[in-house]
Amino acid sequence: MLGSTIIEINGVFLGAAILVSSSGKRRFYAAHESVRALHNELLPDLGTLQQRIRLHVRKPALDLA
Repeated sequence: MLGSTIIEINGVFLGAAILVSSSGKRRFYAAHESVRALHNELLPDLGTLQQRIRLHVRKPALDLA
C-alpha cells in the first residue's frame, strides 16, 4: 500500500481509497454496508473512485443514516 484516502459522505465514513500503484490506481475498501458492493473495486484514479461511490450512494434505496 502506497497510501490511502478516507472516503466519507455527509460525515458518514464509507471506506478508504487505497493507492496501489504510482500511476494513481485506487482500490476501494468498503467499511459501510451501503457501499459493500463496491468493495475491492479498482479504478484509475481518486476522482473516478469518488464519483463511482457518489453515484452508488445516490440510489434512492440507500440510506446513510
